[in-house]
Amino acid sequence: MSTTPLAAAAIAQLEGEGVDAVIGTVVNPAGLILAKAVPIRRTNTFAEPGLGASPVWHAFAIDQSGIAFTDHIGVVGDQRIRIDLSALRIIGDGLAWAPGSFFEQDGTPVPECSRGTLSRIEAGLADHGISAVIGHEIEFVLVNPDGGRLPSKLWAQYGLAGVLEHEAFVRDVLASATSAGVGIEQFHPEYGANQFEISLTPQAPVAAADQLVLTRIIIGRVARRYGLRVSLSPMPFVGSAGSGAHQHLSLSRSEEPLFSDGPGAQGMTADGESAVAGLLLGLPEARGILCGSIVSALRLRAGNWAGAYACWGTENREAAVRFVHGGPSNPYGGNVEVKVVDASANPYFASATILGLALDGIKQHAALPPETTVDPASTAASERGRAGCTLLAGTQAEAIAALDNSERLRRILGDPVVDVVVAVRRLEHEQYSDLKREQLADKFRMAWSV
Repeated sequence: MSTTPLAAAAIAQLEGEGVDAVIGTVVNPAGLILAKAVPIRRTNTFAEPGLGASPVWHAFAIDQSGIAFTDHIGVVGDQRIRIDLSALRIIGDGLAWAPGSFFEQDGTPVPECSRGTLSRIEAGLADHGISAVIGHEIEFVLVNPDGGRLPSKLWAQYGLAGVLEHEAFVRDVLASATSAGVGIEQFHPEYGANQFEISLTPQAPVAAADQLVLTRIIIGRVARRYGLRVSLSPMPFVGSAGSGAHQHLSLSRSEEPLFSDGPGAQGMTADGESAVAGLLLGLPEARGILCGSIVSALRLRAGNWAGAYACWGTENREAAVRFVHGGPSNPYGGNVEVKVVDASANPYFASATILGLALDGIKQHAALPPETTVDPASTAASERGRAGCTLLAGTQAEAIAALDNSERLRRILGDPVVDVVVAVRRLEHEQYSDLKREQLADKFRMAWSV
């Protein structure tokens, strides 16, 4: 993270390009993007010493009013948000953006900071000679400003009509992303009505999560120009397709890929197999981080291509971990797609969890279970059990308990991270678990929107 001050000439150049304000964002454990803004002349102050923020920023809940107080997070205290000037981007209409991290007033990193946690995990991989690249996907639904459904008479799954109906929006997103330095690999209509998916260019973990946050900001801003809003909810409308936030992971050591050109299953190296095995071992406990919101269970069901079963399979879209071969049609090489992640997850914590479990598997020489080559729901429970294929927790209460009791994730992420994620999800469950499915979808349709 760079806090080296921008020179006066650089500030003047930004002003010359029409920038008059800088927005700095952080993502809290509930998956909410929070922000502060400063005049362009205050940019360096935002980076060092930073701007004040109460510790309760980590505990804001998705209901727009709740705060998940803990023994360590309350009304007393003050932290600093510092933006990373090396990641600053101009996003148009007089605004620049930069990702932020939390620090104590003496400069100590705050353990609950998600960007700081991912930075630590990325550094831990490097200590073991491993580099990681992550490619994020964003699925979202266009809705009316009040969150209501848009007409969909011309919509077809992955159909051209979706592009043409929203042609100006699509073009504007692509142009805005390019201008801001965001790499979009593809942008297409999805299965659900008025649902789209964007695949982002793979990057190093922290940079990839930064790019994801910036892209969410871009699509939210562009949607407003057309009198629309964007729902990122895992289940915007009951009975429709859910929305995921899949993460593709590649690992390498000394520039040699771990998921390609090896002697193991599907061409994996021994470390590649152990990385996948570690991920699968931890998935039941990690569900509370990767897809732990009160709405997530509405999506995480067999048949939804959401990865409801903790297993792996080559191009198997019902497996929680989908293996993708490298080759001419996949220039980024072999990778694994973690399908259970949704947009209610903090993307920095989600990546830290995935990478931390993969590294733990490598360090423990974890054995890869058999590949699942069919839809796991089509096999008997006894057969799935012998193959080590388990159905992930179907309720939020089960997911919270598994996370809270996970010695593995507490060791990898630290107690403060696990405790605060458990706190915000437990508040959701205590307050809203009595709502019916339709009520949950309606109440939280716009919870993660920007």
